[in-house]
Amino acid sequence: MECESDLFAKFGRNACDRANVCIMATVEMVMPKMGESIMEGTILSWLKKEGEEIEEEESVLEVATDKVDTEVPSTHAGVLKKILAQEGDVVKVGHPIAILEIAGSNGTAVVSNQVDTQEAAEAASALLEQAVQNHSAFADATPAPVVASSSDRFYSPLVKNIAKEEGIGQVELDAIPGTGKEGRVTKNDMLSYLKLRTQGGSSSVAATAASQPTPSPVPLTVSGEDEIIEMDRMRKMIADRMLSSKQTSPHVTSFVEADMTNVVSWRNKMKNIFKEQEGQALTFTPIFIEALVKAIKDYPMINISVDGDKIIKRGAVNIGLAVALPSGNLIVPVIRNADKLNLLGIVEKVNDLARRARENKLKPDELSGGTYTISNVGSFGNVMGTPIIMQPQVAIMAVGAIRKKPAVIETDKGDFIGIRHQMFLSHSYDHRVVDGALGGMFVRRVADYLEQFDVNRGI
Repeated sequence: MECESDLFAKFGRNACDRANVCIMATVEMVMPKMGESIMEGTILSWLKKEGEEIEEEESVLEVATDKVDTEVPSTHAGVLKKILAQEGDVVKVGHPIAILEIAGSNGTAVVSNQVDTQEAAEAASALLEQAVQNHSAFADATPAPVVASSSDRFYSPLVKNIAKEEGIGQVELDAIPGTGKEGRVTKNDMLSYLKLRTQGGSSSVAATAASQPTPSPVPLTVSGEDEIIEMDRMRKMIADRMLSSKQTSPHVTSFVEADMTNVVSWRNKMKNIFKEQEGQALTFTPIFIEALVKAIKDYPMINISVDGDKIIKRGAVNIGLAVALPSGNLIVPVIRNADKLNLLGIVEKVNDLARRARENKLKPDELSGGTYTISNVGSFGNVMGTPIIMQPQVAIMAVGAIRKKPAVIETDKGDFIGIRHQMFLSHSYDHRVVDGALGGMFVRRVADYLEQFDVNRGI
């Protein structure tokens, strides 16, 4: 310890002796901020027990919000001295959840007894920006679970409020089948149940549904040549979200083949100029998004969400961009107010979000709020795909690989066969609220904008 050069010179031998004894200090670990719109979190489980040593950035507990379930890392190395918030507790952002006992840096004394709470919150938030990337962008679909009944089943605050408003008792609530993680009841489960309840005129629907036999999984045999790989947290969440979406929305997919020759010619001509003048790589994705936004303006009823028997027409056009991560998992950052951006602005947003997604540097708020999503399956050489809708959106588009193909070219002098760049667009939509006419006209309009692309436009 640097007692003689610091404390002794300043405060004398007594202060130095006290510092030699008090080499440990306590610091409050607080509920971190996990996005601008998130004001509280629910403690799901503690990964460490009181008295256990923890490393800096080591996960200490699991927290659920209305956006994501995530592990919260420690801001300091030390010992978990006391747990202040128990499993199932709902804690506001910035409030203490535990007390850590930490040593001074480099073995020196920590003179203050407690680290400033705001600094701790900021440090925790910074760490969480990386931790939250272990989860799927589809995290909007399922509410955060909390302990709510005499049974071991979890219910979110939203589900409990719906049950209270509709006069659903605990026994009836416990009988409702859940499609969420570990069989938890989601908002959509409640809305579906209420619809059946109204039609049946009896609260026995839940009991009847619960009594129905559940299909047993096909037995799986594993040989010594097989390798067993545990799903990571993100893979499990993606699986849950995809299954939930298919159970929520009746999917229909329409296909259109678009002539991309004008787009390809313009992009080939401009990509080097873009790089030199703007320092940006010019890919096809921003051009797809520009056409998509134009079509949404023409058909705003594709930019909606469903809330029970209500249709929510979205005022903002926020485009989700599916990005494949190096791990093989998927994440969908959102370009907010894409309708207010020119092509250069979209290029900058696409490049920035894609880069930070692969570097695990996205913020939680950048993974939510999307109103329509696009997935470029052509980047993997696929000619088309049937994408699954990201709840609570009602539609998603996949663009396939651009390929040279012989095609009929209509001219004033007659029809000719020529080599054209062709691409399939796949539009999956929620048939509860989007009929075939709207779904088909929308994808056709996107293709029209791409085919009519102005080859003489500038940056």
